[in-house]
Amino acid sequence: MPSFSIPLTGLEADSIALNTIANNLSNMNTTAYKAQSASFSDLFYQQIGTAGSGDQLQQGAGTQVASISSNFTSGSTNSTGKSTDVALNGSGFFVVQGNGATQYTRAGNFSLDPSGNLITQSGQRVMGYPATNGAVNTNAPLTAINIPVGQVERPRATSTMALTANLDASAAVGAQMPGQITLYDSLGVSHLASVTFTKTSANNWGYSVAMPYSDLVPPVVPPLPVPATVQLASGSLSFDSQGALVSVTPSIGPVVLPGTAAVPIASPALADNAAPLTFSWQVFDSSQSGLISQVAAASGVAKTNQDGYMSGQYQSFAIDSKGVISATFDNGQQSVIGQMAVASVANEQGLSRVGGNSFAATGASGQPSIGAAGSAGRGTIQGGALEQSNVDISTEFSNLIIAQRAFEANSKAITTFDTVTQETINMIR
Repeated sequence: MPSFSIPLTGLEADSIALNTIANNLSNMNTTAYKAQSASFSDLFYQQIGTAGSGDQLQQGAGTQVASISSNFTSGSTNSTGKSTDVALNGSGFFVVQGNGATQYTRAGNFSLDPSGNLITQSGQRVMGYPATNGAVNTNAPLTAINIPVGQVERPRATSTMALTANLDASAAVGAQMPGQITLYDSLGVSHLASVTFTKTSANNWGYSVAMPYSDLVPPVVPPLPVPATVQLASGSLSFDSQGALVSVTPSIGPVVLPGTAAVPIASPALADNAAPLTFSWQVFDSSQSGLISQVAAASGVAKTNQDGYMSGQYQSFAIDSKGVISATFDNGQQSVIGQMAVASVANEQGLSRVGGNSFAATGASGQPSIGAAGSAGRGTIQGGALEQSNVDISTEFSNLIIAQRAFEANSKAITTFDTVTQETINMIR
């Protein structure tokens, strides 16, 4: 009988709405959970006649759940300070993979597995773009993000060095100004090189670069007197009347002028069996000004710079707003190890919830477009933070009261029809 089937459809729809609200409330503290809401629509209609005007007389068959939509607005962001916690500010999803299936999530409460892979709470691997020699290749296929926990960064041999210094223009001929700089070989062993400047005439100075004898395998063999140092390079520097460096003339090789190559320097074989040091001395900066000046002030080296470093043990990692992941080592160096991928979806409502804070693409959602954070409308990434659930408790309580009243009303309709039916049955007794 329609008198019973109609309110039964209402009870069924109201039950789904109550379950949806209950699910929202139970996930109030679920990281990046997106609230859902049930929408109803009426069922088909039966024509039972026409009015005198010809208008149709239609009787409805009840209601049904037309859709359960998700609210994909961003939840509030709380700072946690944990490097494995990541929040998305704006649209998009993290790309995760497990058991060969690719899924998408907003929940950035990640952790590390024993192999250093960044994983979700359910064990799926977080995917991103690989980096080679510190450069991220966003055209490469996605790969699991791996943090180099417990790994040692390889050393880098010095290839360039520079000194910012002043040579006293008022110094007497023969005056010297010593300087030192630490260089690194291919094994990461440090070598303290000395650079000595000697005034030869007005506006002209000589230079000598040397290393300790004990660090090298030089052509000086006992029983000859063993020197303290072995000279690697020498030459002269010329300054103009304003005290600016004009040219550097190595003892061997072409004159170095602004805009030309730096002074090349090479060492003999090293005692630690590393590759011989081969580096260049940058005497002019990017604006072609000399890094060494000659004015009437005390001689001295203001700072030194070189690009080599020793090996380093992994310490920590950090993620920037573009999702670029940089590892820090105890030698003070940072290395880019990858970049998190972010997926954008044309129809987010078409995504299928698969549990574990994850979504799967469907025909309705369309194939997600994957790229870098902050590009093509994708949100940016905040490291050391988590997105909270966007469930609004006051809204859910209001919806709960409305759904409860609707359920009670449909229940009352059934009891009313039951009474009417009983009275009808009693009429024939």
